Amino acid sequence: MLERIVAGDVPKKHHIQLRNEDGGLLHEECVTRRGFDGPYTITYHQYRPHLHRPVELNHGFGDVVAAAEVPLQKCHLHSLRERPEGAAIDVKMPLMFNQDVCVSVVCPTQNDPVYYVNADEDELYFIFEGRGTLRTSLGDVAFEQEDYVFVPRGIAHRFLLEPSLPQYWLSLTCAEGFGLLPKWRNDVGQLRMDAPYTHRDFRKPAFEGPIDEGIREILIKRAGRFHGFALPHPPLDNVGWDGSVYPWAFPILCFQPRVGQVHLPPDWHGTFRCRNALICSFVPRPVDFHPEAIPCPYPHSSVDCDEVLFYARGNFTSRRGVGPGSITHHPMGLPHGPHPGAYEESIGTKQTDELAVMMDTFAPLSLTDRASRLLDSGYMQSFFD
Repeated sequence: MLERIVAGDVPKKHHIQLRNEDGGLLHEECVTRRGFDGPYTITYHQYRPHLHRPVELNHGFGDVVAAAEVPLQKCHLHSLRERPEGAAIDVKMPLMFNQDVCVSVVCPTQNDPVYYVNADEDELYFIFEGRGTLRTSLGDVAFEQEDYVFVPRGIAHRFLLEPSLPQYWLSLTCAEGFGLLPKWRNDVGQLRMDAPYTHRDFRKPAFEGPIDEGIREILIKRAGRFHGFALPHPPLDNVGWDGSVYPWAFPILCFQPRVGQVHLPPDWHGTFRCRNALICSFVPRPVDFHPEAIPCPYPHSSVDCDEVLFYARGNFTSRRGVGPGSITHHPMGLPHGPHPGAYEESIGTKQTDELAVMMDTFAPLSLTDRASRLLDSGYMQSFFD
């Protein structure tokens, strides 16, 4: 969570009366974390927010199922091979997962027709291609190519797409503890001056009050299943809100990278964290400046971490055969490093123009059935060629 903000109409104090112009009592709703001990947002509704009537909705992207008999191996996924058409809530394609996170790609071609609440996970998107608006009960968040977009668990939302633009997003869902790295905050919660981002870099929701789009249906994901409900009123009936739980967008190029005399470990690129996982941003930057530095990442044995890399653009000096939209998975216990020749050829390099998103997880990731169809069969052999 970033910082507390207030939008629209709220009473002078929480848990007291707020009335409309006609004297009608508005309804308070508390959106809380860790029971009532963590961050929270209080919203104020024109109608009672808890009137949900179960209905059957033919939406959702299905169960996340592990592929059978996948050997221990370095993997390269050609994620652009499959681009099913439809709304974001229907065409998300999970590729790998564990009990903490799920890595997916999303290539929506239509606006979401209903509102969606993920009650299981926080959602972080990286917009590889596309532009549009995340519309939520707390306001609109405009997003563009190379933005991160965050949707908190429990917040009703839908995606509105920019017409005629291809959309391709990386999706990282996190079961618990998503947020900024604690080491970048001072003792009052403000981002430190030496942090790799500032509060100004994050685009908060633009709130304009109640919206009625004629939609009365909402899809809720809980315990991995999708449940449909009908409402007797518009889902976006908020007149105001106050709190620290809300959606935002962050341009990846606003991340300020660290540079050292010798190669810095990946956690120096740490941008966000969640339970048992670190999300890193690799952005264009100068490289190591020791006269004998080897700028290419050194081979390493990650016995505690699985590593996932999503390649957005630029020259990836350590890898051949990958390009924009590629995803690699290097599992714990199996040493990995640069392709042949990359280590030596990096000497003397002054800067890198790579742009990529990385996730390290502290629990093994399982590939899904869908991911097994996208595997580059020659990736393991490519480290010998």
